Amino acid sequence: MKHFVRLFSILAVVLSMAACGSKNQVPANSMTFRPLGNTGLQVSEISIGCAAFEEMDTAQSRAFMDVVLDSGMNYIDIYDPNPKVRGNIGYALQGRRDRMIIQGHIGCWWNGNSYERTRDVEKCKKGFEDLLSLLGTDHIEVGMIHIVDDPAEWDTLVNSPFMEYVKQLKAEGKIQHIGVSSHNVTCALQAAKSGLVEVIMFSINPAFDRIGANLSVWDPSSFDNMLPGIDPLRVELYDYCTQHHIGITNMKTFGGGGAKLLNAERSPLHVALTVDQCIAYVLAKPCVATAICGACTMDELMADLHYLHATEAEKDYNSALNGQGGLQIGSGDCTYCNHCAPCPQGIQIAKVNKLLDQAESAQAQGKDIPADVKEAYEKLEHHASECTHCGGCVTRCPFSVNVPARMDKAKEVFGK
Repeated sequence: MKHFVRLFSILAVVLSMAACGSKNQVPANSMTFRPLGNTGLQVSEISIGCAAFEEMDTAQSRAFMDVVLDSGMNYIDIYDPNPKVRGNIGYALQGRRDRMIIQGHIGCWWNGNSYERTRDVEKCKKGFEDLLSLLGTDHIEVGMIHIVDDPAEWDTLVNSPFMEYVKQLKAEGKIQHIGVSSHNVTCALQAAKSGLVEVIMFSINPAFDRIGANLSVWDPSSFDNMLPGIDPLRVELYDYCTQHHIGITNMKTFGGGGAKLLNAERSPLHVALTVDQCIAYVLAKPCVATAICGACTMDELMADLHYLHATEAEKDYNSALNGQGGLQIGSGDCTYCNHCAPCPQGIQIAKVNKLLDQAESAQAQGKDIPADVKEAYEKLEHHASECTHCGGCVTRCPFSVNVPARMDKAKEVFGK
């Protein structure tokens, strides 16, 4: 019976992909390619994250990657150290590794239960070796120093054993180019001007661009009094990267977890943008090589790819943004970024919060909790009821989410 269910699931995904493909035929040659800074690499202007591969099995991952590659996408960001995610991507790329440019992260590893950000060299080595092994490759094109959001930390890292390890990987040919990921414009500028990196993974969208220069996008109060135009320090970053041929691979294209910019009620802009408008906004910046779109489903992937044949009117973000000001976002809003990890009880906090949001959204509309949401929660190895209110997650959360209270609510909603 289990085998039948699994085969039925795979067939459903494949038929769904076929159906989407028939509605949205995207010729491979419609993709535009851009230089990735001075690396010599030409990358697709739209690229993929790794989120989709957590929920799929190997066959589904292969079918999903078929559509990705056939569309012309040739760039993927792999930050998640989850062995299932990396293994699925490795399987999906078997026999066609040369068609995908891989941006892999150094400084995150799987502690057996969850993701963990680390600068411990031994953990970093283990995490990177696992990445190559599970992907079935001996190198990746871009080795991304994983998340530096504190300017003081960047200063410390520059002459640290961690940085020496990154340089060693490049000398050995295991990474071809060094990059860094950051949400903080000051850190990104430090990295750009250091001469150490060729690629910066940065968060660009119409909301983040309006945050004051001395604030972080992770600070909820950053959205209280947004600037009428782009923050000058961000303009400096974009200009510097353009002039010095440092490629930016963009994240948070749709506003981060939950794609807030696509929802007027959740967006700090108080207006719903479309997928096409968000992508167009990012790609309008000459420093941006590719907009990484975290598609989790086939429908989301096809929505991203619609940009390739969207009209200029469909891409017009200026009309939607015109006159938007006095913008704010509430503190305590989870974006599923996973910075709260690791939980000592093994709870996947971001996933619990995401499922809770889906459940509460249904309840607010007077509907029952969707069966697939209930099932996904049931399948979690650890549930919200196991939360001990230790508070470690709260200290790490960039959005000041009251995680213990959310876990209590999840226990109430899901029953455990």
